Amino acid sequence: MSSASKRKKQSKAYGPLIPICLILIVLVLLPLGMIFKTAVFPGGSLDASNALATILNPENAHTVGNTLLLGLCVVLCSTAIAMPLALITARTRIAHSKWLDIILMIPFMTPPYIASMGWILFVQKRGLFQQLFPGTGAFSERFISFGGLVLVMSLHVFPFMLTILKNALINIGAGMEESAAIYGGGFWYRLRRVTLPLITGNYAIGALLVFVKTASEYGTPATLGRRIGFNVFVTDIHRAATIAPIDFGKAASLSGVLITICLTAWFLQNYVSTRRSYNLVGGKGSRPAAQTLGGFKLGLACAYVALVLVVSIGIPYFSVISTALINLRGYGLSAGNFTFAHFVELFNENPRGRQAFSNSVFLAVTSASIAAVLGTACAAAVRAAKGRLRKAVEIMGLMPEMLPGIVLVIGIMLFWNMAYKAVPLYNTIWIMVLAYVTLFLPYTIQYVSGAFQQIGDNLAAAGKVLGGRPFYVFRRVTLPLLARGIFAGWMMTFIISFRELVTASLIAPPNTLVISTFIIREFEQGSVSVGMAMAVICVLFTTGALILINRFNKEKPN
Repeated sequence: MSSASKRKKQSKAYGPLIPICLILIVLVLLPLGMIFKTAVFPGGSLDASNALATILNPENAHTVGNTLLLGLCVVLCSTAIAMPLALITARTRIAHSKWLDIILMIPFMTPPYIASMGWILFVQKRGLFQQLFPGTGAFSERFISFGGLVLVMSLHVFPFMLTILKNALINIGAGMEESAAIYGGGFWYRLRRVTLPLITGNYAIGALLVFVKTASEYGTPATLGRRIGFNVFVTDIHRAATIAPIDFGKAASLSGVLITICLTAWFLQNYVSTRRSYNLVGGKGSRPAAQTLGGFKLGLACAYVALVLVVSIGIPYFSVISTALINLRGYGLSAGNFTFAHFVELFNENPRGRQAFSNSVFLAVTSASIAAVLGTACAAAVRAAKGRLRKAVEIMGLMPEMLPGIVLVIGIMLFWNMAYKAVPLYNTIWIMVLAYVTLFLPYTIQYVSGAFQQIGDNLAAAGKVLGGRPFYVFRRVTLPLLARGIFAGWMMTFIISFRELVTASLIAPPNTLVISTFIIREFEQGSVSVGMAMAVICVLFTTGALILINRFNKEKPN
């Protein structure tokens, strides 16, 4: 084949990738570049003094320590919660209760700022705990502390750890532990010397996800953390970008440090995973290990599962729902002091509540639809192409998932503010759509890529043999088979966009409220019951969508 023919063939293979690559450069790389430019080129020329002064500021050094300490403690606490649950749900008869998988995902699908406010309402002075147990005095108020902050954040992210650990345990064949048992190894010995070493690589991945999620979480530090004066990078970045005097240079410098922390954690996880990786699934097949529990042990396991459900779901949901139904807060949980008036007020007497709800629905539907189209095109182009450009597009498409959300939002603010004269998106609701699409695009890419892996190349080849053009084959053969993955990605983007807080609080146009900012505003201004009524609606939407996704994924395709 001549060099000209090779170049023509390569150009044809790269054709679909080029426009997608350009879109991702605009969506992801240029905003990240603006963070670097703002930090070290403040006046158009290289000047890193302000960035260094910001980074070396003793207050910011303290914030670094707070962020690392919080991330480490949440990783340890979520591990302590998830490990027993993983053993129970993977090794015992409780594993057959498939409904439990859905229930245990509810804490993650609950917006963290709502769960945090639920805990505050429960444990604060004259809160719901003191109303239920009036003889306990100020006991519950001790929860508003660093330990309480760690627990609340751990209760949100432990499903990450649980899912990864459970899948790793299922892949460990029973033969390994049975061999250790034959040689006299007891349960704790087998756990320490066989099971835990085999799941170390998977645990490192879970720990990284939990750490990055904790380091980039804004809702809980902004609500509960603010009450104890515990500042982290996310709250400092948010304050620098939103509270006068606004200092985008400081926000950009702090964002750079946060990126460095997360990338360091990623490299450490990659190092551990590489050194502690084991091939547990082979061609011979194996049965998963099972643990038979007697009456007392089974009761203890059920009690632990019930305790986790009460703490992670029961308490915050009880607080949110009861507060939304309380008529007069001064009378608390007394009989006859409950009403649905706050729900009625949201849509009949509160125009800002209606506006927040309609804005959230519009943003969620629009962002999810655009992300579904772009993510599907990206996954399809990456699958069809080869070479370095393919890898670059794949990395750019998944990059927003590896970075703290607030960092990318700061970059979007800086870049689109600079480009306002050419493309007047900034300060409109469409900048929020663009930010949501950028942040949540990886969900669609991952779901669609997973669906692609289940489609054999022979199907598309058969369509081409019968005379179908590439687009016709994609539309009539490939796309119907991808529908489940596209729908799952659309729903995940819809759910998270519907309740997103940090993006809305940073780049929402003036006087534009969404559900998250409406709830925070009502909570801070004293209209707690109205805010919690909106929180109940938000939770019903997200939980209902989670159940819908689960049922859809379990249905067998035709």
